[in-house]
Amino acid sequence: MVSLAKRLDDIAPFYVMDILSKAKALEASGIDIIHLEVGEPDAADLPEVAKAGSDAILAGKTKYTASTGLFELKQKLSQYYAKYFDTQIKPERIIITPGASSGLMLALSLILDPKDTMLITQPGYPCNQHIIELLGSNHSSMPVDKTNQFTITKSLLQKYWPNNLKGLLIASPSNPTGTVLNNKQLELLSNHALKNDSQLIVDEIYQGLTYNNKNITALSHSDQIIVINSFSKFFSMTGWRIGWIVVPQHMIEAADKLAQNLYLSAPTPAQYAAIRALDDDCIEQFQTRAKAFKARRDYLLPQLRKLGFIIDQPCDGAFYIYADASKFTDNSMEFCKALLDATGVAITPGADFRGHNANQMVRIAYTCDIPRLKQAVKRLENYLLKR
Repeated sequence: MVSLAKRLDDIAPFYVMDILSKAKALEASGIDIIHLEVGEPDAADLPEVAKAGSDAILAGKTKYTASTGLFELKQKLSQYYAKYFDTQIKPERIIITPGASSGLMLALSLILDPKDTMLITQPGYPCNQHIIELLGSNHSSMPVDKTNQFTITKSLLQKYWPNNLKGLLIASPSNPTGTVLNNKQLELLSNHALKNDSQLIVDEIYQGLTYNNKNITALSHSDQIIVINSFSKFFSMTGWRIGWIVVPQHMIEAADKLAQNLYLSAPTPAQYAAIRALDDDCIEQFQTRAKAFKARRDYLLPQLRKLGFIIDQPCDGAFYIYADASKFTDNSMEFCKALLDATGVAITPGADFRGHNANQMVRIAYTCDIPRLKQAVKRLENYLLKR
């Protein structure tokens, strides 16, 4: 029997998938489960977007596209940045990918050699670390916590920026904390990376889901930044597997070559659906949905604090609340499992995201409507009072 690659030893599973699997099994047995664990919008596809995808299939538009994507889609994204972010991006700098995960792999593959070091924040999306390790590179962690509202400061950069760093990978809005970087912070990071001859990569897949800040992009600060984005979150198109990255001009040819070898091209019908999703009438509907997420956050945040969860950051973006559950547990995985068994409410343990006191942290996704969130709060209240 052939042994598995040793690189797999350092790849941890998603703990949330254990919770999801258990929740699905309980659901199948007839138990009512409130899903606040997986980061997936609950809204259905817009009919206009679904029709554009199905029309593409019926019209036979199912063959390979160019590896960097349909030019029409790249052009629409360029117009999207110009209209909604006042930022000029040439279409050729946009690379269409099969979701943001492929975009992340592509972006990191463009710059990392074995033994190179990439700086990441913790807590953060676990795939970031894993892909860096799969490429044979190293990661260095910058801890962010409630003392700095889970964001990056100048003092943190000075303390945790190692010598010969190849790049910095950040997310705004952030998973799991919901932190949103403002223009001043993005300018600080961009200038610091340029000054130190390092590559800044910004994950913006929750862009559009911001509640107390102007919706911004890191691309407005420098044409040397790599940005990763997706149609999964703001556009509610998770299963379509369609995303994009924006690369500096000098990386276009290399990105095209890598895309050809990594995935050949993104799904063609999904690209046509994405073109329709970028029309103004669809954007207006997505913006209305974003307002609904804000209303959910505004309801849930004070309710969780009343129950005894400690939440020190404002949670200004995405659809997550990252909460300190130390009043109730020092083992968030066991806490989440017990909570699911007792209440039917599924949430994510902080261990998935590493970082300071991860075993006391939980992530709660407000991906249900407010009546459903009220049920979840009531169940949590009854359970926590008993404890």
